Amino acid sequence: MRARMATKSAKSVRDTAPPNGGAEPTRDELVRYYRDMLLIRRFEERAGQLYGMGLIGGFCHLYIGQEAVVVGLQAAITPDDMVITSYRDHGHMLAIGMDPKGVMAELTGRVGGYSRGKGGSMHMFSREKNFFGGHGIVGTPSSLGLGLAFAQRYRETKNVVLAYFGDGAANQGQVAESFNMAQLWKLPILFVIENNQYAMGTSVARSSAQTQLSKRGESFGIPGMQVDGMDVLTVKAAADQAVAHARDTGPMILEMMTYRYRGHSMSDPAKYRTREEVDKMKAERDPIDHLRERMMRAGIEEATLKIIDRETKDRIAEAAEFAQASPEPDPAQLYTDVLVA
Repeated sequence: MRARMATKSAKSVRDTAPPNGGAEPTRDELVRYYRDMLLIRRFEERAGQLYGMGLIGGFCHLYIGQEAVVVGLQAAITPDDMVITSYRDHGHMLAIGMDPKGVMAELTGRVGGYSRGKGGSMHMFSREKNFFGGHGIVGTPSSLGLGLAFAQRYRETKNVVLAYFGDGAANQGQVAESFNMAQLWKLPILFVIENNQYAMGTSVARSSAQTQLSKRGESFGIPGMQVDGMDVLTVKAAADQAVAHARDTGPMILEMMTYRYRGHSMSDPAKYRTREEVDKMKAERDPIDHLRERMMRAGIEEATLKIIDRETKDRIAEAAEFAQASPEPDPAQLYTDVLVA
């Protein structure tokens, strides 16, 4: 599925796209996308295992199936650009280069984690990587991302902010307020709606009067695109256009049509959809399998893919070992790192 513009005001952005949605990816780019998506997939699979063993407590929202979205978008921005997202955040951390050891240690509540074991799954940050969370309150990446974007405009930088949230969060009032302010001040923000079709457990058709979420910015004059979020190359081509628009002109909405294979969280049995539906998506639209087939058609040897698979497996094993070996925070640290007004 090609990216589709949702407003006339965005047509000029689409018209600047190279033929076939973007330049032909190089061998190195294909390998990088594959490596990054596979890292996220294997990390999340291991996180699910550790959760089942009782080594991860609280909430845990896995990103399995949605890997192409964040990998494609990350490939379109610079290290100076900023990322903020919601609670389904492990994939975003790994895509921007945060250490799997630190992410896994935080999931298990250990001092080696990015928030010293006190933030858990939904609250990790990295100033070094310009990653501003991981937020548990639905819809907040839109308004907090707006603040980051305002700071960039105020400081007269050319940095862009990527604010990720889901289809359920798109119905929150603060999202509409953020759209209004972003367009009013022409802020350099890209609102990325990861539409995995079910929010917490209710389909978009049952919860949204306007089911094409890329059109949510029309009344504010914000252009939008609906994009096949299961194809990393399509995501990258759309992201190149959208990031350029946000950097030079102002806000834009990207609705990424994607699909999560697991439940909303580890406690969700996902009875609102059939096993046949999930199996069909895995068999026909899996983003990693799709890219692997593209790579082999491009002449990349299966031996190369096996090496990447093995290296990725080893990195995840090391991350899990590190997390379990890292000590828990000292109880005396309970009141440190607390902001007091």
